[in-house]
Amino acid sequence: MNTNISMHFTVEELTASETAKKYGIDNRPGTQHLINLVYLCAYVLEPLRVAMKRPIKISSGYRCEALNKKVGGVKYSQHMKGQAADINIEGDMEFGRAVFEYIRKHLTFDQLIWEHSGNVYWVHVSYVYPDFGKNRKQVIENLSKK
Repeated sequence: MNTNISMHFTVEELTASETAKKYGIDNRPGTQHLINLVYLCAYVLEPLRVAMKRPIKISSGYRCEALNKKVGGVKYSQHMKGQAADINIEGDMEFGRAVFEYIRKHLTFDQLIWEHSGNVYWVHVSYVYPDFGKNRKQVIENLSKK
């Protein structure tokens, strides 16, 4: 069963993880994580989806601490709070650049990072609801070879 948390995004797609399945990690979000995911969708992902006029595929959303550690996430990753999502570019660099620039120019965000590992590219975006902190509008283009 898919549980919508916004018009175009579900809890399932924002918590899905092949790594969690493979290693039997329970990646179910708690109440505060879900609240943060709702805000992330409302203020970033939904407006982006509408502007791009095509589906936005999330490769990583919420990650529990065990999953974050298993995938090599940073110790204080906003993914663990439900405040971040990685948007899969799937080799379409033009689309990836459009996503990155639209978020940078038109949306409020905490962090915006153009990332890659080998030939896999994604856009990381995070959002902090103002009651819970301040959005820094930090932009990082990490395109050098890893």
